Amino acid sequence: MIDRYSRAEMADIWSDDGRYRRWLEVELAVCEVQAERGLLPREALDTIRAKAAVEPERVAEIEAEVRHDVIAFLTALAENVGPDSRWIHYGMTSSDVLDTAMALQIRDAGRLLREGIERVSEALRARALEFQDTPCIGRTHGIHAEPTSFGLKLLVFHEEMRRQLRRFDAALAEAAVGKISGAVGTFAHLPPDLEEAVCARLGIGYEPAATQVVQRDRHAAFMGSLALTASSLDKFAVEFRHLARTEVREVQEEFGAGQKGSSAMPHKRNPWRFENVSGIARLIRGYAATALENQALWHERDISNSSVERVIFPDACMALDFSLQRFAGLVDSLVVFPERMRENLESTRGLAFSGSLLLALAQKGLTREEAYALVQGHAMATWDEGGSLRERVSASPEITALLSPEEIERVFSLDQALRHVEAIFQRTLAAESEPS
Repeated sequence: MIDRYSRAEMADIWSDDGRYRRWLEVELAVCEVQAERGLLPREALDTIRAKAAVEPERVAEIEAEVRHDVIAFLTALAENVGPDSRWIHYGMTSSDVLDTAMALQIRDAGRLLREGIERVSEALRARALEFQDTPCIGRTHGIHAEPTSFGLKLLVFHEEMRRQLRRFDAALAEAAVGKISGAVGTFAHLPPDLEEAVCARLGIGYEPAATQVVQRDRHAAFMGSLALTASSLDKFAVEFRHLARTEVREVQEEFGAGQKGSSAMPHKRNPWRFENVSGIARLIRGYAATALENQALWHERDISNSSVERVIFPDACMALDFSLQRFAGLVDSLVVFPERMRENLESTRGLAFSGSLLLALAQKGLTREEAYALVQGHAMATWDEGGSLRERVSASPEITALLSPEEIERVFSLDQALRHVEAIFQRTLAAESEPS
């Protein structure tokens, strides 16, 4: 991933140095468990612990000659450790190191991603509570529908992020698993309980039945979770971008004192960072599709997945990590215009209450078809000729014969339309504290 969309802590996990540190962590864990079981001399373990270290530059030099990254790594280790290096990688195959170390990378990246998801969720929650009682117009098909609350919009987004967090936790647990079962998964040289002990020591799960590799449906599910989360951010960003349009202007992306929005038009205040979030989501969705292709490998394995994973895992994790932090900051600093929301709500002159009027007339004995025709006639006249729906209703003998002024007042009441918003907040936020 390019530096522009990378945070240092996440980038370090996927760097060459970060990868080799975790390869070494796996090799040392296997040596330690073998020593505890009398399968490796204690003196050799002490030497390995004291001298085991590699430099990425040296590994690269050796790999240029041998054309095998794990062999290059082990050769570089042997140069430092000396004769006792014969116990390193004992009974293992390359994928025992690669897949188990990648599980450590996924685990560590997952911690940062989880923090980011939680930060977005909490930012949305805080702003939702702030604007719980701020009325705005709800839109369907981009057209005014019925009144809603801006806080309720944000609460819906917050609840979606809580779902994404649960999905992410499940996917992370499935993907952060290792294997020390040998060339075709048969434990030909090391016993199954050693694998379990090593993975427990490393703080990851293990693959109960493996080929030469951990099965790639696990990784595809993890990448799918990243794509789902990124797509939620995309969804939220699209909403904010629409609300920031000049004709709407209900929100605005924070604009710094020295910021410039356009090289040609000095007046511009563009929602460019929300657009950035949408663009990054497209990238991550593509990585998820590629991860699905990695499931089908020949027999016990081939390496068609390897080149793909060198790209998609670092890039997807770094891109989502960046996007989560950016989006949370945008929510925290989002400029909201409640007065403009009220203006937009009132701009269609009462049409947002046509559904309430329909139901009020049906309660008075009209059939739904009769009530619909009556309300639609006044609504279309309001669209085409101006005036307000409420004025037309109050002047209609057919309607005033059925509804009193007080009942008409209730039909067009914002308080009536939004009376259950608080209950929605209470129900939604109370559910978060219940045990899952």
